[in-house]
Amino acid sequence: MGRISTFRSYQFVLLLAATLAVIAFYYFGSERHSFSSTTKRIRQTQANTNRNDADLNVDTRISHLPASEEQREEVLNVGEESEFFRSRKRSFDAAVQRYHVLMMFTKVDRSRGLQDKFRVAMSSMVKHAHFLEGEVLVLHFVSDQASQELGQRMLQEFLQDSTFKHEIIFHDVVELTQTLFPIVEAMQKYFSAGSGAYYSDSIFFLSVAMHHIMPENLTQIVQLDLDLKYKTNIRDLFQEFDKFPPGAVIGITREMQPVYRHTFWQYRKENLKTRVGEPPPEGLPGFNSGVMLLDLSAMRASALYNQLLKPSNVAKLADQYRFRGHLGDQDFFTMIGMEHPELFYSLACGWNRQLCTWWRDHGYGDVFQLYYGCDGPVYIYHGNCNSPIPDD
Repeated sequence: MGRISTFRSYQFVLLLAATLAVIAFYYFGSERHSFSSTTKRIRQTQANTNRNDADLNVDTRISHLPASEEQREEVLNVGEESEFFRSRKRSFDAAVQRYHVLMMFTKVDRSRGLQDKFRVAMSSMVKHAHFLEGEVLVLHFVSDQASQELGQRMLQEFLQDSTFKHEIIFHDVVELTQTLFPIVEAMQKYFSAGSGAYYSDSIFFLSVAMHHIMPENLTQIVQLDLDLKYKTNIRDLFQEFDKFPPGAVIGITREMQPVYRHTFWQYRKENLKTRVGEPPPEGLPGFNSGVMLLDLSAMRASALYNQLLKPSNVAKLADQYRFRGHLGDQDFFTMIGMEHPELFYSLACGWNRQLCTWWRDHGYGDVFQLYYGCDGPVYIYHGNCNSPIPDD
């Protein structure tokens, strides 16, 4: 009898365990399905994870968040329709001041050069970054899956000793491209390499339509190239938003080479007294998109800016200025800036101190220095066209 009683007790324990397992399955399963299908949860690793052989799923923000948030926060892989992302921002923005930064991070896994640039950029950013209590730096990366996995490993290394709170959000490049293509397809034939509008080129126009992609309560974001080196606190760059004049929607620096002197050659030939393509301070040299401040609220509210996105108006301006480029959003902003400079706040050249000298050796040596000069302190170096960046 004792054996039978023991056996029945054992059966009862097994039955109870199975029941609890089923309940847990459906409980957690229902939780997962409440998220958007474009959002993937990445679990925390144990605190004693070896940093040199780290699990790719580690949340690099965990040790930098208050306990109440620590239980809820996670690294996200976000698509443009992520309702979880939208509700998440509504929940936290009221209590915490977030500074949003976005970088393109595609095909990095295939390029040692891009990896080296990212290492310089993030190491220098973290070195100089300081934020106040209650402030969080949110790092957005537009990435493919392979690059995301590499990026998470690298970010764990860069951010392990950071003194500020931070969050990391990965956006899937395929999903963003699908969203962008209908919006920017018409402009691609004017501002993309080669002939015609290529589907994959859409991602190079992300900044143009960022106000349609991000949730409405995300009001400001800074978009940055990977080939940068920071010499000052990235937080200071956000203070430039306060200097936008009425009507401005984007903060951007001028182009520091005679790129658009060349690109507008036909228009300049037909309009000999034009300022288009001329050097500063009196000329209109165009813009460089390596560092951009996007006031998303102002972009949404600007009837003028949104009118300029319409295919008919893009075609009209491109024909008027005889414009054909290959630099994506930079070309679009430069072209509309010739007609509507009031849409742009001119960042000091020190916020995007471009180092490329390609055009000096390709037909414009006589006027190159008129464009290249930059007085004042340097806050961010831009090693465009693979130019070496000065050591500290």
